[in-house]
Amino acid sequence: MYKIGDKIRIINMKGEDHYNGREGVIEYIDGLDQLHGTWGGLAIIPEEDLIEVINSEVVERVN
Repeated sequence: MYKIGDKIRIINMKGEDHYNGREGVIEYIDGLDQLHGTWGGLAIIPEEDLIEVINSEVVERVN
């Protein structure tokens, strides 16, 4: 579903409201499928956090 190099926007990160609205690029996907990238120090947990994947002109909301 996600791949390294995808640009994403964080819509809602559970318990970390100051991350909401940040954008970044996925640099690493760990063994638990958590996403790590350029938006800051915390990993995105796809089962808990709401993000949208931004690729060129296409925007896809995923949660």
